Amino acid sequence: MRVLWPQHFWGEDREPELSGLGEGLEPVFVRRFGDVTDEQWATADAIVGPAPPLAILDKLERCRIYVKPAVGFDDVDIRAWGDRGIPVCNTPDYGTREVADHAIALMLTLTKSIAFHDESLRADPKGNWRPALNPFGQRLADCTFGVVGLGRIGTAAALRAKAFDMDVVCFDPYKASGSELSLGIRRADSLEELMAQCDIVSVHAPLNDETRDLIGVAALAAAKPGLVLINTARGPIVDIDALYDALESGTVLAAGLDVLPDEPANLDKPLIAAWAAGESWLKHRLVVTPHSAFFTPQSLRDIRLFSARTAGRFLRGGRLENCVNEAFLASRD
Repeated sequence: MRVLWPQHFWGEDREPELSGLGEGLEPVFVRRFGDVTDEQWATADAIVGPAPPLAILDKLERCRIYVKPAVGFDDVDIRAWGDRGIPVCNTPDYGTREVADHAIALMLTLTKSIAFHDESLRADPKGNWRPALNPFGQRLADCTFGVVGLGRIGTAAALRAKAFDMDVVCFDPYKASGSELSLGIRRADSLEELMAQCDIVSVHAPLNDETRDLIGVAALAAAKPGLVLINTARGPIVDIDALYDALESGTVLAAGLDVLPDEPANLDKPLIAAWAAGESWLKHRLVVTPHSAFFTPQSLRDIRLFSARTAGRFLRGGRLENCVNEAFLASRD
């Protein structure tokens, strides 16, 4: 049986994929989608890689599983794959700690004025040596930390916030009652309730029709004045134009964004344009990183190994892990 990597970025380094796949399966590595032959599509029993063009579904003759090496799968038409009887699986067990760490790092960068002090000192090392100035800071133990989405990463972020002695509250209507009790945190019954009581809100929800622009005009209007907003999940979850207004009005004191609605950063968006220009009203209040929260050498190896392992386990013994389109597969039965 053949496992096809139709867009393999890593050159001759194939150790993580081969280790995850195991013995008895034939790996096929191609550098770019455009170089995959019709024969390779037709003879693939599994596909592992970024979302391929939907048109290739008509070329698949033997494919039994598609694995995306990522947590998010909003760019995959899971119904279309399900209609072909092909399970789609993501890779949710990589990068959990890295993304949670990054959320906390963004929070600390803002609440401890790290970027503010660094830039100020480079401009005037002597004149700006002002140890008693922390324009965005409070004692973290006196702050409430809100988690939007209590999945793997949201849980990891909540535990990290607890380590700072913060009061932690979550909002996740799909999480079973009592989940918060096992973590020693509180639950909000609505997003507005969470926003109204939190000093810091960290977004850890998946992107779908329900969460697109979830942190928008209504949610930000309900926010506790002086909120610090962190997003390491998916860019479109935060309405960036509404965030611009909330920062301009002062409702949101500061924001740390690892993800944006348009990536790379779109200077046509007023908030991004103001940040890039270093406009005085926004300076030091917005920290942007390039969708890098997930990245460490360890997490990179994990994602490559774990996605290969998911494909290999299914082809060998029918063990289906992390399937995200079961509902559409069931509709074929």
